[in-house]
Amino acid sequence: MVGLQGRVTGTIGPGLVGEVIVRIRGGAEHFLAYPMDAGQRIETGTLVVVVEYQPPRTVYVAPFV
Repeated sequence: MVGLQGRVTGTIGPGLVGEVIVRIRGGAEHFLAYPMDAGQRIETGTLVVVVEYQPPRTVYVAPFV
């Protein structure tokens, strides 16, 4: 999971549990998402990279640059 790219489908930010869709295992799956930088807000549609994965369905992400 770490290093995979995804797209934000639900805004991620302080006090929010966001959502991302990631292509994995030949398909696409949704994960609950938090920003790697706790004060950061990441809007819907932004490309992100998975920095940390906590099974079963939680990821920490950063904007993909």
